[in-house]
Amino acid sequence: MSFPLSNFPVTTTATTLRPARYLPTTIIHGLPPLTTFNFHRNPSKTLFFPSHIRTATAAASTIEIEPLDTVVSDSLPLKKVLIPIGLGTEDMEAVIMVNVLRQAGADVAVASVEPNLEVQLSGGTILVADTSISECSDQIFDLVALPGGMPGSVRLRDCKTLEAITKKQADEKRLYGAICAAPAVTLLPWGLLKRKKTTCHPAFFDKLPTFRAIKTNLQVSEELTTSRGPGTCFQFSVSLVEQLFGESASTEMSKFLLMDTTDEVSRIEEFNKVEWAVDHTPRVLIPVANGYEDIEVVTVVDILRRAKLDVTVASVEKTLSVVGSQGIKMVADELLKNAAESIFDLIILPGGVSCVDRLQKSRILKKLLKEQVSSGRKYGAICSSPSILHKQGLLKNKKATAHPSVMSMLDSNAIVGSQVVVDGRLITCRGLSSAPEFALAIIAKFCGHGRAKSVATGLVFEYRAS
Repeated sequence: MSFPLSNFPVTTTATTLRPARYLPTTIIHGLPPLTTFNFHRNPSKTLFFPSHIRTATAAASTIEIEPLDTVVSDSLPLKKVLIPIGLGTEDMEAVIMVNVLRQAGADVAVASVEPNLEVQLSGGTILVADTSISECSDQIFDLVALPGGMPGSVRLRDCKTLEAITKKQADEKRLYGAICAAPAVTLLPWGLLKRKKTTCHPAFFDKLPTFRAIKTNLQVSEELTTSRGPGTCFQFSVSLVEQLFGESASTEMSKFLLMDTTDEVSRIEEFNKVEWAVDHTPRVLIPVANGYEDIEVVTVVDILRRAKLDVTVASVEKTLSVVGSQGIKMVADELLKNAAESIFDLIILPGGVSCVDRLQKSRILKKLLKEQVSSGRKYGAICSSPSILHKQGLLKNKKATAHPSVMSMLDSNAIVGSQVVVDGRLITCRGLSSAPEFALAIIAKFCGHGRAKSVATGLVFEYRAS
Protein backbone atom coordinates (compact mmCIF):
# COMPACT_ATOMS: atom_id res chain seq x y z
CA MET A 1 0.00 0.00 0.00
CA SER A 2 1.20 3.52 -0.67
CA PHE A 3 -0.33 5.35 2.27
CA PRO A 4 0.67 3.67 5.56
CA LEU A 5 0.24 6.05 8.48
CA SER A 6 2.24 5.88 11.68
CA ASN A 7 -1.01 5.61 13.60
CA PHE A 8 -2.32 2.84 11.35
CA PRO A 9 -0.16 -0.25 10.62
CA VAL A 10 -1.12 -2.00 7.40
CA THR A 11 -0.95 -5.64 6.35
CA THR A 12 -1.84 -6.78 2.82
CA THR A 13 -1.73 -9.90 0.72
CA ALA A 14 -0.09 -10.28 -2.65
CA THR A 15 -3.31 -9.49 -4.52
CA THR A 16 -4.28 -6.41 -2.53
CA LEU A 17 -5.11 -3.88 -5.23
CA ARG A 18 -7.42 -3.97 -8.20
CA PRO A 19 -6.82 -1.61 -11.14
CA ALA A 20 -9.10 1.36 -11.62
CA ARG A 21 -11.38 1.15 -14.64
CA TYR A 22 -10.98 4.79 -15.51
CA LEU A 23 -9.03 7.82 -14.43
CA PRO A 24 -10.82 9.67 -11.63
CA THR A 25 -11.44 13.41 -11.98
CA THR A 26 -12.71 16.34 -9.85
CA ILE A 27 -13.29 16.35 -6.05
CA ILE A 28 -16.24 18.56 -5.16
CA HIS A 29 -16.60 19.41 -1.49
CA GLY A 30 -17.41 22.21 0.89
CA LEU A 31 -13.82 23.48 0.66
CA PRO A 32 -11.43 24.03 -2.25
CA PRO A 33 -9.16 21.10 -3.20
CA LEU A 34 -5.67 21.31 -1.77
CA THR A 35 -4.01 19.95 -4.92
CA THR A 36 -4.55 19.98 -8.66
CA PHE A 37 -5.38 16.28 -8.84
CA ASN A 38 -8.97 15.69 -9.89
CA PHE A 39 -11.58 13.16 -8.86
CA HIS A 40 -14.73 12.18 -10.71
CA ARG A 41 -17.68 13.38 -8.65
CA ASN A 42 -21.08 11.73 -8.62
CA PRO A 43 -23.29 14.53 -9.96
CA SER A 44 -26.49 13.18 -8.44
CA LYS A 45 -25.51 13.92 -4.82
CA THR A 46 -25.76 17.15 -2.83
CA LEU A 47 -22.65 19.20 -3.57
CA PHE A 48 -21.10 22.29 -2.02
CA PHE A 49 -18.17 24.03 -3.72
CA PRO A 50 -17.77 27.79 -3.35
CA SER A 51 -16.14 28.63 -6.67
CA HIS A 52 -18.92 26.98 -8.62
CA ILE A 53 -22.01 27.93 -6.64
CA ARG A 54 -24.65 29.81 -8.63
CA THR A 55 -27.41 30.44 -6.13
CA ALA A 56 -28.75 28.68 -3.06
CA THR A 57 -31.98 29.82 -1.47
CA ALA A 58 -32.30 29.88 2.30
CA ALA A 59 -34.44 26.76 2.36
CA ALA A 60 -32.52 24.80 -0.24
CA SER A 61 -30.86 21.53 0.69
CA THR A 62 -29.13 21.26 -2.71
CA ILE A 63 -27.35 23.76 -4.90
CA GLU A 64 -26.59 24.11 -8.57
CA ILE A 65 -23.03 23.77 -9.77
CA GLU A 66 -21.44 25.06 -12.94
CA PRO A 67 -20.24 22.28 -15.29
CA LEU A 68 -16.56 21.48 -14.87
CA ASP A 69 -14.47 20.92 -17.97
CA THR A 70 -12.46 18.24 -16.18
CA VAL A 71 -15.39 16.01 -15.28
CA VAL A 72 -15.35 12.80 -17.28
CA SER A 73 -18.11 11.94 -19.69
CA ASP A 74 -21.40 10.73 -18.27
CA SER A 75 -21.03 7.70 -20.53
CA LEU A 76 -18.29 6.31 -18.30
CA PRO A 77 -19.55 3.89 -15.64
CA LEU A 78 -19.86 5.03 -12.04
CA LYS A 79 -18.55 2.89 -9.24
CA LYS A 80 -21.62 1.70 -7.34
CA VAL A 81 -21.29 1.11 -3.59
CA LEU A 82 -23.76 -0.32 -1.08
CA ILE A 83 -23.49 0.66 2.59
CA PRO A 84 -26.25 -0.91 4.72
CA ILE A 85 -27.28 0.47 8.10
CA GLY A 86 -29.46 -0.87 10.89
CA LEU A 87 -30.48 -0.10 14.43
CA GLY A 88 -27.26 0.34 16.41
CA THR A 89 -24.89 0.73 13.45
CA GLU A 90 -21.73 2.60 14.48
CA ASP A 91 -22.21 6.29 13.71
CA MET A 92 -18.67 7.25 12.73
CA GLU A 93 -18.05 4.22 10.57
CA ALA A 94 -21.20 4.64 8.49
CA VAL A 95 -20.78 8.37 7.94
CA ILE A 96 -17.02 8.35 7.27
CA MET A 97 -17.39 5.59 4.69
CA VAL A 98 -20.28 7.29 2.91
CA ASN A 99 -18.60 10.69 2.92
CA VAL A 100 -15.16 9.56 1.74
CA LEU A 101 -16.48 7.27 -1.00
CA ARG A 102 -18.83 9.95 -2.30
CA GLN A 103 -15.96 12.43 -2.25
CA ALA A 104 -13.97 10.03 -4.43
CA GLY A 105 -16.78 9.83 -6.97
CA ALA A 106 -18.60 6.64 -6.03
CA ASP A 107 -22.37 6.34 -6.36
CA VAL A 108 -23.12 5.33 -2.76
CA ALA A 109 -26.48 3.88 -1.73
CA VAL A 110 -27.16 3.98 2.02
CA ALA A 111 -29.70 1.20 2.52
CA SER A 112 -31.78 0.53 5.63
CA VAL A 113 -32.25 -3.06 6.77
CA GLU A 114 -35.04 -1.84 9.06
CA PRO A 115 -38.73 -1.36 8.13
CA ASN A 116 -38.23 2.42 8.02
CA LEU A 117 -35.66 4.65 6.33
CA GLU A 118 -35.00 6.57 9.57
CA VAL A 119 -32.44 4.56 11.52
CA GLN A 120 -31.09 5.31 15.00
CA LEU A 121 -27.39 4.54 15.21
CA SER A 122 -25.44 3.32 18.25
CA GLY A 123 -24.55 6.83 19.47
CA GLY A 124 -28.09 8.13 19.13
CA THR A 125 -27.66 9.86 15.76
CA ILE A 126 -30.66 9.36 13.48
CA LEU A 127 -29.80 8.99 9.79
CA VAL A 128 -32.26 8.79 6.94
CA ALA A 129 -31.25 6.07 4.48
CA ASP A 130 -31.45 6.62 0.72
CA THR A 131 -33.36 3.42 0.14
CA SER A 132 -34.52 0.11 1.59
CA ILE A 133 -32.28 -2.92 1.26
CA SER A 134 -35.07 -4.71 -0.60
CA GLU A 135 -34.68 -2.19 -3.43
CA CYS A 136 -31.02 -3.21 -3.82
CA SER A 137 -31.46 -6.94 -4.28
CA ASP A 138 -31.33 -6.92 -8.10
CA GLN A 139 -28.52 -4.38 -8.42
CA ILE A 140 -24.84 -5.02 -9.09
CA PHE A 141 -22.34 -3.19 -6.88
CA ASP A 142 -18.62 -2.65 -7.28
CA LEU A 143 -18.32 -2.67 -3.49
CA VAL A 144 -20.45 -3.74 -0.53
CA ALA A 145 -19.08 -2.27 2.72
CA LEU A 146 -20.52 -3.11 6.14
CA PRO A 147 -20.15 -0.73 9.09
CA GLY A 148 -19.95 -2.24 12.57
CA GLY A 149 -21.48 -1.31 15.88
CA MET A 150 -23.77 -3.26 18.19
CA PRO A 151 -26.49 -4.30 17.81
CA GLY A 152 -26.05 -2.93 14.28
CA SER A 153 -23.84 -5.82 13.16
CA VAL A 154 -26.44 -8.30 14.40
CA ARG A 155 -29.20 -6.45 12.53
CA LEU A 156 -27.13 -6.69 9.35
CA ARG A 157 -26.39 -10.36 9.98
CA ASP A 158 -30.08 -11.20 10.36
CA CYS A 159 -31.08 -9.46 7.11
CA LYS A 160 -31.52 -12.25 4.54
CA THR A 161 -31.58 -9.84 1.61
CA LEU A 162 -28.25 -8.31 2.62
CA GLU A 163 -26.79 -11.76 3.18
CA ALA A 164 -27.78 -12.82 -0.35
CA ILE A 165 -26.36 -9.61 -1.85
CA THR A 166 -23.03 -9.97 -0.03
CA LYS A 167 -22.66 -13.67 -0.78
CA LYS A 168 -23.25 -12.97 -4.46
CA GLN A 169 -20.69 -10.17 -4.25
CA ALA A 170 -18.09 -12.59 -2.86
CA ASP A 171 -18.97 -15.42 -5.27
CA GLU A 172 -18.51 -13.11 -8.24
CA LYS A 173 -15.17 -11.81 -6.93
CA ARG A 174 -16.30 -8.22 -6.48
CA LEU A 175 -15.09 -6.07 -3.60
CA TYR A 176 -16.65 -6.37 -0.15
CA GLY A 177 -15.54 -5.20 3.27
CA ALA A 178 -16.45 -4.88 6.92
CA ILE A 179 -15.20 -2.99 9.94
CA CYS A 180 -15.35 -3.20 13.74
CA ALA A 181 -17.71 -5.98 14.92
CA ALA A 182 -19.05 -6.74 11.44
CA PRO A 183 -16.28 -9.13 10.28
CA ALA A 184 -16.84 -11.45 13.25
CA VAL A 185 -20.54 -10.89 13.91
CA THR A 186 -21.84 -10.57 10.34
CA LEU A 187 -19.44 -12.01 7.74
CA LEU A 188 -18.26 -15.00 9.77
CA PRO A 189 -21.74 -16.58 10.23
CA TRP A 190 -22.33 -16.05 6.50
CA GLY A 191 -19.20 -18.09 5.72
CA LEU A 192 -17.48 -15.18 3.96
CA LEU A 193 -14.19 -15.28 5.89
CA LYS A 194 -13.07 -18.69 4.62
CA ARG A 195 -9.45 -18.68 3.50
CA LYS A 196 -9.28 -14.93 4.15
CA LYS A 197 -6.91 -13.12 6.48
CA THR A 198 -9.10 -10.90 8.62
CA THR A 199 -9.08 -8.36 11.43
CA CYS A 200 -11.84 -6.78 13.53
CA HIS A 201 -12.47 -4.84 16.75
CA PRO A 202 -10.38 -6.22 19.65
CA ALA A 203 -13.56 -7.03 21.61
CA PHE A 204 -14.55 -9.56 18.92
CA PHE A 205 -11.11 -10.72 17.82
CA ASP A 206 -11.32 -14.06 19.64
CA LYS A 207 -14.32 -15.01 17.50
CA LEU A 208 -12.25 -14.97 14.29
CA PRO A 209 -10.65 -18.17 12.97
CA THR A 210 -7.36 -18.25 14.88
CA PHE A 211 -5.05 -19.17 12.01
CA ARG A 212 -6.12 -16.27 9.76
CA ALA A 213 -6.86 -13.60 12.38
CA ILE A 214 -4.42 -10.70 12.02
CA LYS A 215 -3.86 -8.04 14.69
CA THR A 216 -3.60 -5.07 12.38
CA ASN A 217 -5.70 -1.97 11.79
CA LEU A 218 -6.26 -2.77 8.12
CA GLN A 219 -6.27 -6.12 6.36
CA VAL A 220 -6.78 -6.59 2.62
CA SER A 221 -7.20 -10.18 1.47
CA GLU A 222 -8.10 -10.43 -2.21
CA GLU A 223 -11.64 -9.00 -2.58
CA LEU A 224 -12.17 -8.68 1.20
CA THR A 225 -11.05 -5.67 3.26
CA THR A 226 -11.48 -5.56 7.04
CA SER A 227 -10.57 -3.05 9.73
CA ARG A 228 -10.76 -2.62 13.51
CA GLY A 229 -13.05 0.25 14.46
CA PRO A 230 -14.04 3.92 14.32
CA GLY A 231 -10.46 5.07 14.90
CA THR A 232 -9.27 3.18 11.81
CA CYS A 233 -12.21 4.06 9.57
CA PHE A 234 -10.44 6.84 7.66
CA GLN A 235 -7.71 4.40 6.67
CA PHE A 236 -10.29 1.72 5.85
CA SER A 237 -12.23 4.13 3.63
CA VAL A 238 -9.13 5.41 1.83
CA SER A 239 -8.11 1.80 1.16
CA LEU A 240 -11.50 1.20 -0.45
CA VAL A 241 -10.98 4.33 -2.56
CA GLU A 242 -7.64 2.91 -3.74
CA GLN A 243 -9.18 -0.40 -4.71
CA LEU A 244 -12.01 1.32 -6.59
CA PHE A 245 -10.15 4.20 -8.22
CA GLY A 246 -6.42 3.52 -7.99
CA GLU A 247 -3.38 4.54 -5.98
CA SER A 248 -3.28 8.20 -7.06
CA ALA A 249 -6.88 8.67 -5.94
CA SER A 250 -6.16 7.31 -2.48
CA THR A 251 -3.04 9.45 -2.08
CA GLU A 252 -4.88 12.63 -3.01
CA MET A 253 -7.86 11.68 -0.85
CA SER A 254 -5.54 11.30 2.15
CA LYS A 255 -4.23 14.81 1.54
CA PHE A 256 -7.71 16.18 1.01
CA LEU A 257 -8.93 14.71 4.29
CA LEU A 258 -5.93 16.31 6.03
CA MET A 259 -4.75 12.90 7.21
CA ASP A 260 -1.52 13.49 9.13
CA THR A 261 1.25 11.24 7.83
CA THR A 262 3.90 12.43 10.27
CA ASP A 263 4.91 10.71 13.50
CA GLU A 264 3.13 13.41 15.48
CA VAL A 265 -0.44 12.45 14.60
CA SER A 266 -2.12 14.38 17.40
CA ARG A 267 -0.79 17.68 18.70
CA ILE A 268 -2.70 19.87 21.13
CA GLU A 269 -1.33 23.32 21.93
CA GLU A 270 -2.47 24.62 25.31
CA PHE A 271 -1.77 28.25 26.10
CA ASN A 272 -3.69 29.72 29.01
CA LYS A 273 -4.17 26.59 31.09
CA VAL A 274 -7.76 26.57 32.24
CA GLU A 275 -9.39 23.45 33.60
CA TRP A 276 -12.86 22.84 32.23
CA ALA A 277 -14.05 20.56 35.02
CA VAL A 278 -17.68 21.11 36.02
CA ASP A 279 -19.71 19.74 38.93
CA HIS A 280 -22.36 18.26 36.63
CA THR A 281 -22.57 16.32 33.38
CA PRO A 282 -21.09 18.68 30.77
CA ARG A 283 -23.70 19.96 28.32
CA VAL A 284 -22.62 20.52 24.73
CA LEU A 285 -24.53 22.26 21.93
CA ILE A 286 -23.75 21.64 18.26
CA PRO A 287 -25.83 23.83 15.92
CA VAL A 288 -26.21 22.44 12.38
CA ALA A 289 -27.59 23.66 9.07
CA ASN A 290 -27.96 22.23 5.57
CA GLY A 291 -24.50 21.62 4.18
CA TYR A 292 -22.96 20.65 7.54
CA GLU A 293 -19.79 18.60 7.29
CA ASP A 294 -21.05 15.06 7.90
CA ILE A 295 -17.85 13.57 9.26
CA GLU A 296 -17.16 16.37 11.71
CA VAL A 297 -20.60 16.51 13.28
CA VAL A 298 -21.21 12.77 13.61
CA THR A 299 -17.66 12.00 14.78
CA VAL A 300 -17.70 14.64 17.52
CA VAL A 301 -21.23 13.71 18.67
CA ASP A 302 -20.41 9.99 18.71
CA ILE A 303 -17.19 10.37 20.71
CA LEU A 304 -18.55 12.89 23.23
CA ARG A 305 -21.57 10.70 23.92
CA ARG A 306 -19.26 7.74 24.53
CA ALA A 307 -17.82 9.80 27.39
CA LYS A 308 -21.37 10.41 28.71
CA LEU A 309 -21.41 14.10 27.84
CA ASP A 310 -24.90 15.50 27.26
CA VAL A 311 -24.82 16.50 23.58
CA THR A 312 -27.61 18.36 21.78
CA VAL A 313 -27.61 18.69 18.00
CA ALA A 314 -29.80 21.67 17.14
CA SER A 315 -31.05 22.60 13.68
CA VAL A 316 -31.05 26.25 12.59
CA GLU A 317 -33.41 25.24 9.80
CA LYS A 318 -37.20 25.26 10.11
CA THR A 319 -37.23 21.47 10.40
CA LEU A 320 -35.24 18.91 12.37
CA SER A 321 -34.10 17.23 9.17
CA VAL A 322 -30.81 18.53 7.76
CA VAL A 323 -28.78 17.44 4.75
CA GLY A 324 -25.00 17.18 5.00
CA SER A 325 -22.34 18.24 2.51
CA GLN A 326 -22.30 14.79 0.93
CA GLY A 327 -26.06 14.24 0.93
CA ILE A 328 -26.22 12.35 4.23
CA LYS A 329 -29.56 13.10 5.88
CA MET A 330 -29.68 13.49 9.66
CA VAL A 331 -32.46 14.28 12.12
CA ALA A 332 -31.39 16.83 14.75
CA ASP A 333 -32.41 16.53 18.41
CA GLU A 334 -34.27 19.84 18.46
CA LEU A 335 -34.55 23.25 16.81
CA LEU A 336 -31.98 25.87 17.80
CA LYS A 337 -34.68 28.31 18.90
CA ASN A 338 -35.78 25.76 21.52
CA ALA A 339 -32.25 24.78 22.54
CA ALA A 340 -31.43 28.47 23.09
CA GLU A 341 -33.55 28.43 26.23
CA SER A 342 -30.93 26.24 27.96
CA ILE A 343 -27.39 26.91 29.17
CA PHE A 344 -24.53 24.87 27.72
CA ASP A 345 -21.00 24.38 29.02
CA LEU A 346 -19.66 24.28 25.46
CA ILE A 347 -20.90 25.37 22.03
CA ILE A 348 -19.18 23.79 19.02
CA LEU A 349 -19.56 25.15 15.49
CA PRO A 350 -19.14 22.56 12.70
CA GLY A 351 -17.71 23.18 9.25
CA GLY A 352 -19.06 22.92 5.73
CA VAL A 353 -19.19 26.04 3.55
CA SER A 354 -22.96 26.15 3.12
CA CYS A 355 -23.48 25.33 6.80
CA VAL A 356 -21.08 28.06 7.93
CA ASP A 357 -22.85 30.60 5.74
CA ARG A 358 -26.22 29.70 7.23
CA LEU A 359 -24.95 29.58 10.82
CA GLN A 360 -23.40 33.04 10.67
CA LYS A 361 -26.74 34.46 9.47
CA SER A 362 -28.58 33.04 12.50
CA ARG A 363 -29.45 35.81 14.94
CA ILE A 364 -30.20 33.23 17.61
CA LEU A 365 -26.74 31.71 17.29
CA LYS A 366 -25.04 35.11 17.33
CA LYS A 367 -26.79 35.93 20.59
CA LEU A 368 -25.92 32.52 22.07
CA LEU A 369 -22.23 32.90 21.22
CA LYS A 370 -22.08 36.41 22.65
CA GLU A 371 -23.67 35.25 25.91
CA GLN A 372 -21.42 32.16 25.99
CA VAL A 373 -18.25 34.23 25.85
CA SER A 374 -19.41 37.02 28.14
CA SER A 375 -20.41 34.44 30.76
CA GLY A 376 -16.98 32.80 30.67
CA ARG A 377 -18.26 29.53 29.23
CA LYS A 378 -16.46 27.46 26.60
CA TYR A 379 -16.82 27.64 22.84
CA GLY A 380 -15.14 26.06 19.85
CA ALA A 381 -15.09 25.61 16.11
CA ILE A 382 -13.88 23.09 13.58
CA CYS A 383 -12.79 23.22 9.94
CA SER A 384 -14.07 26.43 8.26
CA SER A 385 -16.30 27.60 11.13
CA PRO A 386 -13.59 29.57 13.02
CA SER A 387 -14.41 32.20 10.39
CA ILE A 388 -17.74 32.72 12.20
CA LEU A 389 -15.91 33.40 15.45
CA HIS A 390 -13.51 35.72 13.65
CA LYS A 391 -16.33 37.82 12.17
CA GLN A 392 -17.87 38.20 15.62
CA GLY A 393 -14.56 39.25 17.15
CA LEU A 394 -14.36 36.11 19.29
CA LEU A 395 -10.85 35.16 18.17
CA LYS A 396 -9.27 38.41 19.29
CA ASN A 397 -5.99 37.72 21.12
CA LYS A 398 -6.67 33.98 20.82
CA LYS A 399 -4.51 31.26 19.30
CA ALA A 400 -6.51 29.06 16.93
CA THR A 401 -6.36 26.68 13.99
CA ALA A 402 -8.73 25.99 11.12
CA HIS A 403 -8.98 24.41 7.69
CA PRO A 404 -6.17 25.68 5.42
CA SER A 405 -8.72 27.49 3.24
CA VAL A 406 -9.62 29.92 6.05
CA MET A 407 -6.31 30.11 7.92
CA SER A 408 -5.52 33.54 6.47
CA MET A 409 -8.49 34.96 8.41
CA LEU A 410 -6.78 34.12 11.69
CA ASP A 411 -3.88 36.44 10.92
CA SER A 412 -0.84 36.18 13.18
CA ASN A 413 -2.72 34.11 15.77
CA ALA A 414 -3.00 31.13 13.45
CA ILE A 415 -1.32 27.90 14.54
CA VAL A 416 -0.66 26.23 11.21
CA GLY A 417 0.93 22.98 12.32
CA SER A 418 -1.55 21.83 14.94
CA GLN A 419 -4.54 19.56 14.55
CA VAL A 420 -6.20 20.93 17.70
CA VAL A 421 -5.53 24.16 19.61
CA VAL A 422 -6.81 24.88 23.12
CA ASP A 423 -6.39 28.47 24.27
CA GLY A 424 -8.19 29.08 27.53
CA ARG A 425 -11.91 28.50 26.97
CA LEU A 426 -11.55 28.31 23.17
CA ILE A 427 -10.88 25.08 21.28
CA THR A 428 -10.41 24.87 17.51
CA CYS A 429 -9.61 22.10 15.04
CA ARG A 430 -8.45 21.76 11.42
CA GLY A 431 -11.34 19.44 10.52
CA LEU A 432 -12.24 16.08 8.97
CA SER A 433 -9.63 13.51 10.05
CA SER A 434 -8.70 15.69 13.07
CA ALA A 435 -12.23 15.40 14.49
CA PRO A 436 -11.37 12.46 16.81
CA GLU A 437 -8.47 14.42 18.37
CA PHE A 438 -10.79 17.40 18.77
CA ALA A 439 -13.46 15.37 20.59
CA LEU A 440 -10.92 13.58 22.79
CA ALA A 441 -9.32 16.91 23.74
CA ILE A 442 -12.75 18.14 24.88
CA ILE A 443 -13.26 15.00 26.96
CA ALA A 444 -9.82 15.42 28.53
CA LYS A 445 -10.55 19.03 29.50
CA PHE A 446 -13.92 18.23 31.06
CA CYS A 447 -13.30 14.74 32.45
CA GLY A 448 -9.55 14.18 32.52
CA HIS A 449 -7.08 12.20 30.45
CA GLY A 450 -8.17 8.90 32.00
CA ARG A 451 -11.63 9.02 30.48
CA ALA A 452 -10.30 10.34 27.18
CA LYS A 453 -7.87 7.43 26.96
CA SER A 454 -10.62 4.94 27.82
CA VAL A 455 -12.85 6.28 25.04
CA ALA A 456 -9.95 6.24 22.57
CA THR A 457 -9.26 2.59 23.39
CA GLY A 458 -12.84 1.68 22.50
CA LEU A 459 -12.43 3.53 19.22
CA VAL A 460 -9.16 1.69 18.47
CA PHE A 461 -7.52 5.10 18.31
CA GLU A 462 -4.15 6.05 19.76
CA TYR A 463 -4.66 8.77 22.36
CA ARG A 464 -1.67 10.96 23.16
CA ALA A 465 -2.21 13.18 26.17
CA SER A 466 -0.69 16.63 25.74
